This record gives sequence, C-alpha cells and structure tokens, in this order.
Amino acid sequence: MMGITQLGYVGVGVSKPEAWLRFASEILGLQPNGTDHDGGTFLRMDEHHYRLIVQEDSRDDIAFIGWETADKNGLEQIAQRLKSAGVEVTRGTRQEARNRHVAELVKFTDCDGLRSELYYGPLVHMDSPFRSPQARAGFVSGDQGLGHVVLCVNDFDRSLQFYRDVLLLRVTDFADFKIDPEHELELSVAFMHCNSRHHSLAFGAIPGFPKRLVHIMLQATSFDDVGSAYYLCQDREVPISMTLGRHTNDQMISFYVQTPAGFDIEFGWGARTVNDATWEVQRHDKASIWGHRLRAGILPGPGKAA
Repeated sequence: MMGITQLGYVGVGVSKPEAWLRFASEILGLQPNGTDHDGGTFLRMDEHHYRLIVQEDSRDDIAFIGWETADKNGLEQIAQRLKSAGVEVTRGTRQEARNRHVAELVKFTDCDGLRSELYYGPLVHMDSPFRSPQARAGFVSGDQGLGHVVLCVNDFDRSLQFYRDVLLLRVTDFADFKIDPEHELELSVAFMHCNSRHHSLAFGAIPGFPKRLVHIMLQATSFDDVGSAYYLCQDREVPISMTLGRHTNDQMISFYVQTPAGFDIEFGWGARTVNDATWEVQRHDKASIWGHRLRAGILPGPGKAA
C-alpha cells in the first residue's frame, strides 16, 4: 500500500495578512513568491513553488493542509482508503490543481473537520534557487516536507485512529506532560511521521485552547540561523512564547515565537530522524531536556488571551 510521502503545504488564514507577511519575510526568512487565485500569498522555503499560503481570514488559524503522494497511483490508493472509511472525497478540478500548482488533487476533511488535500506532482523551481530575504542558509525540507504541524483535536483516540489507520501515518512516539502547571493542564500528544522526519504531524486534546493550530515548525540547516532569529525577535520585540530549549523526543534545539495571528512558529535545528526499519515507538514524560520555558501570558489556553 502506497502512502503519504510528506507534509507538502499548509494554508493559514490570518486577519492581518500584511503584518503576517512582514513577519514571515523579516523574521522567519521565507521568500514571497506571488499570489494565488484568491489573493493569498505563496511563501517559499526550498525548490518548491511554495510551502505556505497566507490568506486573509478573521479566524487566525489553519485553513487547510496538503499531503503529498509520490504519484497518481498513490493518490488513488489513499483516496480509496478514505472512501472505504466513510470519508467523503471530492476530486479537484483541473483549475483547482492549477491553482495549487500540482498535477492532480483530491479534497476531504479530517475527523475534526479540517480541510485537507491529497496531491502529487508539485511545481518545483530547480532553475531559481530559494533566496531568503534574511540571507538564511536554508531549511531542512525537500523529501522531509515543510516541517511539522501540531494540532489541537477534540478526540485524541479518534484522531489517532484516523491518521494511523486511514491515512497510514506511522506513530513515532507519545508524550504525556504538564504544559501549564498553573492550571494543572496535562497533555497527551501523539507524534506521527510519513518519512524520515521525526514527525510531520502531532496532536493533542487541549481543553480550552482557542485555535485548531498550535504551531508550525520550520527547521533551519544552520544553528546560527536559529540563534540570530532568536535575538532578532528580542531586538524587534516580537513575543517569544517559549525560550530556547531542546526537546526530549526529536531532540531539536528550538524556540517558539508568536505570530501576528496568535499561533506559534517553532524555529529549530538539529532534529534526529527516523529509520522505519529500526525505529521503536517510545513514550516521554517531559517535553524538553532543557529550556523551552513558557513565557507567562503568551500561550493561548484556559484563562489566557489568544
């Protein structure tokens, strides 16, 4: 059975697109690359035409997610699995595929109603290398995909069944830890992969969390880029949600910065990878080996402003 090969792209809907695009370019170092049919802006981070689409939307949250397959055969096999599981699948029109700059796509919603797309044949630009506006060395992407997304879900077990048994993502590990000691908020998170990246998707049920999207992770190829971005955020007074630290499971060194839409970007370096031939599922009871201190009043959640 062929499966998903990578997290290909993410669409976000933001109420202040101009501010978000300045943040993406000047802080994250992503490259604007034209607009889509709805006026959204494509953001580039590698040879792909885009990895993020920023659209104007008052919800300030994830709008849709795109999962890549290797070819048409892979697309059809996964589409059939979705149909067999009772999920409504709509074949994208030729124009919709052109709008997404892919060869072909199908559309569905996940078990929590998140708009999702399955596609193959993304447009790539081998003739014009990615150039970061911040002169960054680049990002770990390519066959590992965009990075990862972390979602807030309504039902942990239902989401695990959907992404593991229907979309065939593989469980990397689980974590159970306190994310907010002040409110005694305990969180169980599943981390799932579809290639050698430690996880392309993670999710947990977070009571009172106001958004579907918790964060998007971008992985730099240079640790210096993480350090320079960390201090750039402080110089520009961009809110840092969690300080520099190292995670227990993927062992990435990263920090979290709050975007103008309220959700976070994790900006990191040095994550370990997964070899499916030897990997064994693990559990963790702490999120980080060191650091990643939560800045008071920053994280949306129970009793806190978004």
